[in-house]
Amino acid sequence: MVDAIRNIIKKGIPMEKISEETISGNLYQPKIPDPDLVIRTGGEQRLSNFLLWQSAYSELYFMNKNWPDFTKEDLDKALIEYQRRKRRFGE
Repeated sequence: MVDAIRNIIKKGIPMEKISEETISGNLYQPKIPDPDLVIRTGGEQRLSNFLLWQSAYSELYFMNKNWPDFTKEDLDKALIEYQRRKRRFGE
């Protein structure tokens, strides 16, 4: 986020012209779509500053298994859980 803001300042974009789109467009990978689902392994229920801006409307799935032990079946479970959810996009 700090680098995105610095980039906006370098470009000379006036404060009143800064929008969510301006910020998104100045992140490291602006052409990659925001994730619909974030899977957090290792039993932690936090994002640890991972894609904070991009995951604002993502569905979060937490599991106790560590990443090296993550299997295709675990991915299937996460996707089934994701399909059950009603996306509200901040509403």
